[in-house]
Amino acid sequence: MLRDILAPRLDVIFCGVAVGDRSARSGHYYAHPTNRFWRVLAEIGLTPRRLSPEEDGLLPDFGIGLTDVAKGASGPDATIPKDRFDPDRLRRIVEEWRPRFLAFNGKKAAMAGAGLRRSPPYGPLSLPDRVPAEVRVLPSTSGSASGYWDLEPWADLSRAVVASRTLPR
Repeated sequence: MLRDILAPRLDVIFCGVAVGDRSARSGHYYAHPTNRFWRVLAEIGLTPRRLSPEEDGLLPDFGIGLTDVAKGASGPDATIPKDRFDPDRLRRIVEEWRPRFLAFNGKKAAMAGAGLRRSPPYGPLSLPDRVPAEVRVLPSTSGSASGYWDLEPWADLSRAVVASRTLPR
């Protein structure tokens, strides 16, 4: 549906389950007006201002990349067939592009992307044998996940990203 937005040595790659229908139609990530993604990036300081979905191609300039576990699928997470999940592809992306962090936008993305059987807690997730980056699980920015929204794990990721910029690669 949408091609990945990636570049070498990013600070963080955000990974969702699949793009929503609105994003698939528009050709831009997180395009639904109820999705918090663009507002949150600015609020936590990973972008200098609130970008629009049409500016998603600017994200590598800010050290940010985007991908999905179920590339080529679209729709609500609950409707994506499990056979579309490709955690091996995600691992290859992280190995190739070498971001400091891999951040899952929602627990379902983390479960699908890391091949987990149980829902992980928000925050750091230890996956040293599966993904060569520091992994974080974040509350989904989707409007349909409003009941689980908490900004703090996102703010914690931002603090960790900023702190990591002073470290050598």
